[in-house]
This record gives sequence, C-alpha cells and structure tokens, in this order.
Amino acid sequence: MSATGYDLPAQPAPGVRAWAQLTLSEMRSVVRDTSGLIVPIGMPSLFLLVQGFASSSEVVPGTGGRSVLELFVLPLMLVMVVALVGVVNMPSFLATYRKGGLLKRLAATPARPPMVLGAQVITSLAQTAVGVALAVGLAWGAFGLVGPERPWLAVARFAAICASLYGCGLVVAAIAPTPNASVAIGLVVFFALGAVGGLFGGLQSLPDPIAAIGEWTPFGAGVVALQCAWVGEPVPAQSVIALVVTAVVGAAFAIRFFRWDR
Repeated sequence: MSATGYDLPAQPAPGVRAWAQLTLSEMRSVVRDTSGLIVPIGMPSLFLLVQGFASSSEVVPGTGGRSVLELFVLPLMLVMVVALVGVVNMPSFLATYRKGGLLKRLAATPARPPMVLGAQVITSLAQTAVGVALAVGLAWGAFGLVGPERPWLAVARFAAICASLYGCGLVVAAIAPTPNASVAIGLVVFFALGAVGGLFGGLQSLPDPIAAIGEWTPFGAGVVALQCAWVGEPVPAQSVIALVVTAVVGAAFAIRFFRWDR
C-alpha cells in the first residue's frame, strides 16, 4: 500500500512519439524567436559573401585549385555557426525554461527534464544544419568550390566540433542564473573563443603565442580540423585533444552542476 492507501501504477516512460512532439515544439519556439535565427544563420553567410569577393580568386598553391575563401574563410564561418547556436542560442532557451519553472514541472511527469536537453540538442543541430547549408550553398553558387578531399571525414570532424561547442554551451546554461545572463555570458564566451581562435582574421594573422593558445580552444581547433579535412591532411593532436576534452568536460560539468529549478 502506498502512503495514500492506494497502489499507484507506474507511469510508462515516454515513447518516440512523445520525444518527436517535444522536439517539434522546441523547433517552433526557435522559429518564433526571429533574432535567434537571423544571428547564427544569417550573419556568418553575410560575412562569407563579403569576404568571398575579396578572396575567392586567390588560389592556394598545392591544394588542388582551392581558393583562400574555401580553405580559410569557409571553415571559420562554419565554426562560427556552430558556436553561435551552441554557446549563445541553446543556453538562452534552457535558462528561460528554468526561470519559468518548466523544467521543475516536467520532473513530476513522465517527460523528464533530460528530454528537454535532448530535444534542445536536436533543435540546435537543425539550426546548425540550416546555417551550414546556407553558407556552403552561397559559397558554392557565388564563387564555386572544389569541396573537401574526404567529405565523410569532414562531416565526422564537424560532428566533433558540434559536440565540443555544445559542451561549452551546456556549461553556460548550467551557470547562468537568468536568460539575460545566459545571453551575456554566451556572447562573452563566443567572442573570447573567436578572438583567440582566428575569427578576426584567421589564426595565421595572430601573434604566435596567441595562435598557439587558440589552437587549444574548441573554436581554433575546429577551424584547424576543417582546414585539414578539406585538403585530406591529418588533424594535429592538440586539435583532437581540445575538441574531445571540451566535449567531455562540458557534458560532465553540466551533469554535475545543471540546476533544473530556480
């Protein structure tokens, strides 16, 4: 007998349909947030077009006819898409849900709070895919691309970049007390990683000590990993370590310190 005098049947775990409905609801929330879509999806593509007119005609010797745009600008813009979605957008939604008490209420239902994390990650991946498709499509249509030497290797490395920067985003979501603080912290983290990771001119334009630090950050390591994939070269060990460690540590930190209620 239970404390109420009745045996309460256990609630069944949510099925695939429930997960799909929650994910669809998350995507609708993101679509309604116009500014949250324009910034991570539109801004990198705009920068790509501006840079493309200046660098698409410069071919890098020994790279199979690939231009400066394809080898240096495009990887930067693709990593920028992931960083904006993972470090700024995703934490802001999670902080909003926590402040509104949604996560706490979900804890009393079969739809546990971790379902929201899963749905939000899937939604973030969808945003990233749209941003990447737009950037690559514009570059291909406007300037022409040779493409990566090993496409599937480039996709695998891009997945590692997503895991790494999403890990950073989960840390931001775990420590941010309010949605506004989440956006502020996320932007600071984004610009800090971007500044040492080559966002403002490429790693090659930074002083050697700063460039060395940047290659150990998920932003700089991600850019290097994509550049190497584009020409079929192995990724430097420090870039692999940086991406893996950031993803693992970020996820572990979020699991340990993430607050489901206020």
